[in-house]
Amino acid sequence: MISLSYPPVQLREREQEGAYQLFDSFRKKWVKRTPEEWVRQHFLHLLTQQHFYPGAAIAIEKTIQVGFLNKRFDILIYDKNQMPWMMIECKAETVSLDERVMEQLLQYNMSIPVRYLLITNGPHCLGWHRQEQGLVALHKIPEYSV
Repeated sequence: MISLSYPPVQLREREQEGAYQLFDSFRKKWVKRTPEEWVRQHFLHLLTQQHFYPGAAIAIEKTIQVGFLNKRFDILIYDKNQMPWMMIECKAETVSLDERVMEQLLQYNMSIPVRYLLITNGPHCLGWHRQEQGLVALHKIPEYSV
């Protein structure tokens, strides 16, 4: 398990036509305020404010082809050479980080190979480093110094 300590974040919120929204400062747009989006926004601020990941290296909710299906990854981090480096799957706080969540991330990883894989539900985070011999568990978020 990776220990997380979130920075204080003031997310802009609004209600529009009966739906609650958050302003995503990374995508520069209003998005539906779901439990998963709440986790994603806080994790993005953790990466950029405490681990100094550059915002320009982050892609959020982009469509990818997984087999014959179109899917959307949550967060993809690119290295300094604009190559996919780390993929993060965010879940609502009430979702357990179980094999099903890991399998989802591994399926996405078949379409976009990366060195690091993380899954989080806000308070909990698991991560792995892909190596030739397989996945090695992480005990902290990788430093962005690639």
